[in-house]
Amino acid sequence: MNATRAADLLTALKRRGWTLGVAESLTGGAVCAELVSVPGASAVLLGGVVAYATPVKHSLLGVDDDILSQHGPVHAGVALQMALGVRAAVSVGGRAADVGISTTGIAGPDSPDGQPVGTVHLGIVTPDGSWTRELHLDGDRAAIREQSVVAVLDALFSTLGE
Repeated sequence: MNATRAADLLTALKRRGWTLGVAESLTGGAVCAELVSVPGASAVLLGGVVAYATPVKHSLLGVDDDILSQHGPVHAGVALQMALGVRAAVSVGGRAADVGISTTGIAGPDSPDGQPVGTVHLGIVTPDGSWTRELHLDGDRAAIREQSVVAVLDALFSTLGE
């Protein structure tokens, strides 16, 4: 991973006075791990939720049951709702995180729903708006997960205009 990228991202968020919440599925906590590897990350990162099981995406992050039953957990709408929901899930003193990011996808080796292995959706919510990004990554399970971590950090960094 790129610790410099994580440090630059945390610095950019801190400059804005924004806090961050992270919702992860296929990355299983690797996004948070990358961020907390940076000294001082606690000034920005409030916390993260690993919502690996589909029902947890609904119960803990508020992802709509209808979208989950219609499209499954690997969908742009799910990624967006995960990013929205994690902001409240990591709230401190009644104040939600300013920014939420999320990862959901299929790292393989098999696909439970017929979508190609390597299909990943990222969600980003900031005070300036919300975005999703669909990726089609190559490699084995570890490579897809690692690429997803880099991609979500890069996507937020780009969204911030840095």
